[in-house]
Amino acid sequence: MNISLISPEVASSDNEPMIISASLKSPSVKVTELHHHSRGQLAGTLQGLISIEVESSQWVIPTTHGIWIPPDTQHSLLGSHGPFHGWSIYIQKSECNNLPNKPCMLELSSLLREAITRTMTWNNSELQPEHKRLMAVIVDEISIIPQVEIALPMPKDIRLLKIALALSNNPSDDRNINEWSVWAGISRRSLTRRFTNETGFNFTEWRQKLRMLKALELLVAGRPITEISLNLGYDNISGFIAIFRRNFGVTPGNYQKAMRNNHPWRNFNDTII
Repeated sequence: MNISLISPEVASSDNEPMIISASLKSPSVKVTELHHHSRGQLAGTLQGLISIEVESSQWVIPTTHGIWIPPDTQHSLLGSHGPFHGWSIYIQKSECNNLPNKPCMLELSSLLREAITRTMTWNNSELQPEHKRLMAVIVDEISIIPQVEIALPMPKDIRLLKIALALSNNPSDDRNINEWSVWAGISRRSLTRRFTNETGFNFTEWRQKLRMLKALELLVAGRPITEISLNLGYDNISGFIAIFRRNFGVTPGNYQKAMRNNHPWRNFNDTII
């Protein structure tokens, strides 16, 4: 189902208020077509994961993080993993000068989560001075909280994109780089050079990053760790656990447990459709 949290006209308005917030809960998966607006956007999920495409990179966003989309940046919601349960705040373009000028993943602080939650209860036609002060705090917090490298850039060369899409559909495919080069009709040397130039990662690094993002999706869906390991092409579960821990700082089991038991948005009230 195609969905927008606010109208395109509002998302491109530079009139007051400084921040417009919106949230939505629905039992069905949501998508949006590629679009852009003049307000900057911080988007995230209240439950599970969402996948967003921004400037040819795919981003998988857990509840603990948000994605910052600068003004006038093309993006689309590729889908939610499970029921849609998302939120966004839209910031006046004139207030985005000190915010990141490129899309990035942000590790949400407790202060920022609480402030965003507060904005969802406001009537934008009856804003008080204290509301505007909290909006300024939100903008300041976005400018200083840590950025996290979790995007998956997609190559632009049609042959490399063919490989990337095949792996996205089947992360367990363990063909080596020689086999992939023959399959895609490109020399190994060109594949190696172009993959690094176009994505910032060599082929092995890119495939591992893809598998880790897929692991997040499967963990949130409640799939068993052993099953996830096999579905992602790992020969043994210990190897999968070690790589996951190296990337995210926790074991897959602890991550799954934390997502289930330690919900960071407990006090959030949203619209249900």
